[in-house]
Amino acid sequence: MNNQHEYQQELQKVQDRDFTHNWVSSSAFLFYLQVACIVAFVLGGCYMLSTKRYSKIEAPVQESSQYTPKYK
Repeated sequence: MNNQHEYQQELQKVQDRDFTHNWVSSSAFLFYLQVACIVAFVLGGCYMLSTKRYSKIEAPVQESSQYTPKYK
């Protein structure tokens, strides 16, 4: 009887620390993990936009379609 009681206590300790058995701590962990991923994604996107700014592309444009068109 004593061994069964000790086994139940050890099992309860393991389940309290286990990620899958403790719904409250696992949901909080997943929430903060999701927030951290979103923040990392936004900061990464801002960093990429700041380092690789939009550069002006020199593309051939017809003179008649410019802002001040030149007609022949």
